[in-house]
Amino acid sequence: MPIPENAVRWVEPPKMSVLDQLYIPAIIEGLGTTIQHMFAPKVTVQYPEQRPQMPPNYRGVHRLNRDEQQRVKCVACYMCATACPAHCIDIVAAPSPWPDREKYPETFVIDELRCIYCGMCEEACPVDAIELTSLFDLTGLSREEMMFDKEKLLSVFDQTVKTGSDPIRTRGGKLGPAAELPK
Repeated sequence: MPIPENAVRWVEPPKMSVLDQLYIPAIIEGLGTTIQHMFAPKVTVQYPEQRPQMPPNYRGVHRLNRDEQQRVKCVACYMCATACPAHCIDIVAAPSPWPDREKYPETFVIDELRCIYCGMCEEACPVDAIELTSLFDLTGLSREEMMFDKEKLLSVFDQTVKTGSDPIRTRGGKLGPAAELPK
């Protein structure tokens, strides 16, 4: 079925003046924007010389927490791996050598390149074994370096405890984790 003649609308190109054809108004507008930016307040952070101040609820690199006896806190329940929308957590459970739990993670691997840092693993964990820290300068030269195994995740815990940069989510408020800012 052909398109009816009255349904077709022809568009005429706009008429340009001599100034428009020389692009003078566009050049003046561009120079005006440049001058505005020259006198605007500077917000660029000179990283790495000047470290940015991250908000208290920033979600960065993962860590596996330790319990009071410096053992891995994880009980290998697979809740974090189940809740993860990116499917970046891989756990292999083994019978626990300690009498206070049934299992522990023999291997615990997080693919940091695949992770979307949503915090679902942290919310799903019943024993608060996994947390997202405020560390943001995560680099690696290969994909293998970005696969954080249990030892690397526990070393992130040791580093954050040593520097005193525990995540704010470790201190729960009345409304739940991270509901109240530290005083």
